[in-house]
Amino acid sequence: MIASFAAEERMETGFLVSIIVFGDRAILHLPPTSASSVEWSDMTADSCTAIGAAFSLAKGLIEDKTVIPSRAFRPTVVLVSDGRPTDDWKQPLEFLIAEGRSSKFFFMAMGIGENTGMQVLERFISRTPVLAEVNGTAIRNGVFRRKGAHRIHEFFRQVTMSGTMRSRCIRPNDVPRSVEANKEEGRY
Repeated sequence: MIASFAAEERMETGFLVSIIVFGDRAILHLPPTSASSVEWSDMTADSCTAIGAAFSLAKGLIEDKTVIPSRAFRPTVVLVSDGRPTDDWKQPLEFLIAEGRSSKFFFMAMGIGENTGMQVLERFISRTPVLAEVNGTAIRNGVFRRKGAHRIHEFFRQVTMSGTMRSRCIRPNDVPRSVEANKEEGRY
């Protein structure tokens, strides 16, 4: 994914990549960095899921206009988790998806593990019901579930395609709308 974004940067589109890891606490693993400048370092997992702290940390980055300037295209926030929080997550999640600049972002999620908690993940993506429209058919957003690591790459391929396709659009900030939704709202 990062290599694909770096290749797109050569075509005059910038991609900032940032990674927040969360276990017993949330840590900024990779500060917002141009995709072509990312120097990868591996992450490790532990038994906790401080997802509320991660939501708060992400919200702070997003609302800081020195980190994400107002002229930036609408970012995508990606959550990869077992969806089983070990901290207070409801209010930080609501602030992230429903208030301020972050409420206009695209959200995608992947649940990992045997006993994935879907409530958090489904609420996380609820503000992005449609990822794209292809030949008049809406591609609906949903939580991707992966029990094993062997298929994780499929999710990140979709994240990559979503980001690179939008960067090539005339209006990359528009939320994709299905034809049916436009008809219901009287727009054609």
